[in-house]
Amino acid sequence: MTGPKYPKVVGYELVVQIGGGGFSTVFRAVNISEHRVAACKLIRLTAETSEKERKNVEKEMRIHAALKHTNVLEFLNAVVVELKHQATYVPGIYMLLEFGGGGDLFDKIAPDVGVREDVAQLYFNQLIAGMNYIHSQGVCHRDLKPENMLLDVAGTLKISDFGLSAVFRLKESGKTRTLTERCGSLPYVAPELNSDQPYYAEPIDVWGVGVILFTLLVGNTPWDEPTMSSPEFCGYANGSIFSEEPWNRIPAEPLSLIRGLLTVDPANRMTLNDAFQHPWCMRPSQLAEGNPLELAERLSQSLRDNGDLDLAAPTLNDSNMDGDEDQIMLSATHQSQFTQSLMLFSQTQSGARYTPHLTRFYTSLGPSLIITLIKEALENEKVKCKDAPVIKNDRGVELHKLRIGGWDMRKQMFKGWVDVEPFSYRGVEGSFCVMRRDEGNPISWRQLWKVLISAPLVEPHVLRK
Repeated sequence: MTGPKYPKVVGYELVVQIGGGGFSTVFRAVNISEHRVAACKLIRLTAETSEKERKNVEKEMRIHAALKHTNVLEFLNAVVVELKHQATYVPGIYMLLEFGGGGDLFDKIAPDVGVREDVAQLYFNQLIAGMNYIHSQGVCHRDLKPENMLLDVAGTLKISDFGLSAVFRLKESGKTRTLTERCGSLPYVAPELNSDQPYYAEPIDVWGVGVILFTLLVGNTPWDEPTMSSPEFCGYANGSIFSEEPWNRIPAEPLSLIRGLLTVDPANRMTLNDAFQHPWCMRPSQLAEGNPLELAERLSQSLRDNGDLDLAAPTLNDSNMDGDEDQIMLSATHQSQFTQSLMLFSQTQSGARYTPHLTRFYTSLGPSLIITLIKEALENEKVKCKDAPVIKNDRGVELHKLRIGGWDMRKQMFKGWVDVEPFSYRGVEGSFCVMRRDEGNPISWRQLWKVLISAPLVEPHVLRK
């Protein structure tokens, strides 16, 4: 007897889990007959699911489905499987979304380093173009943060996750309302959300955009929260922080833009129109002309410089692409120069496979040995670990899994998995290890990956280029 399965969603089969947050799971979905790939976000329905929760998801879908812009992840379709069908199918709301084939933007950025100015300018301009369109539709995002910035296969930025979004202006009448709900993640929220007063929608997103620009240039968020209980925010508010690291290494032009976007008083804060007209944003950009290869090289330069890419993608053999879904992945990506150059295809036992997570490494020990050392190394860093049953993947290969979670230096929760599978390297049995993040800041996740591969228990067994 097999249990309930996942339904086909308008021709797409759910093939592998690629992420998930507190309330949802995200799968890669393929339409084999049409050689197309999508993402499917599943929000499970149970007997405990309230009417309010369902209404919130319906609102998210209604808002997201209406947004069509090159820098907004596209909403494709949705199906609902009710509880009465649970004997056959997993009950839930299945949202079919555009697939972010380039993975997380911030997964490609070295912590505390950031990206080159030209790369930051390109992605910032794409971000404000997308946000300007969203605002023009009367919608406020309210949850702008690194984990909601995805890339497509050509390296174009896609704004995702409209779970906290709200309509602040009616398109028909133009009537605008203030908002009252407190939401968002503390390192990215605007300071006016600390009071119980209603707030204007657009300045909230402008603040989030400013935090993301800082994070692009520096490789970290500016503070843990925008209140006087944060020493960094106090230093920002009184102006003393600008002579300190990392603020003192931001060039004058982008720094003036960041300060305008992060003006504490929302009445004086820069608008998106102001940002478009800022000299830094108006600089001619060679990257904007669209060479995916050059963009991938420049985006991942900090990971090349510090050696991270040599560990994530060492040249181990010349495997050919294998597996149906990866063939589809390649044939569906006409501009896969970007994903190829970023090394988003990993060499595994059965050939090369699409793996968007650059938080991965190879070891000279077999899975059962290395996962024990990984667990001990992470627990030494106060990370909570829970063993998961060994399973066989779609290729019949045994997969060892570890569920991990904890809190980063910005007091943000992270959750994810360590997946370990066997890998044969020049006749020696070893392992391929991937850290998959479900929740939390991609930069903090990369820091944890670095701590793990540098741990005395693990480091001697990591294979290098």
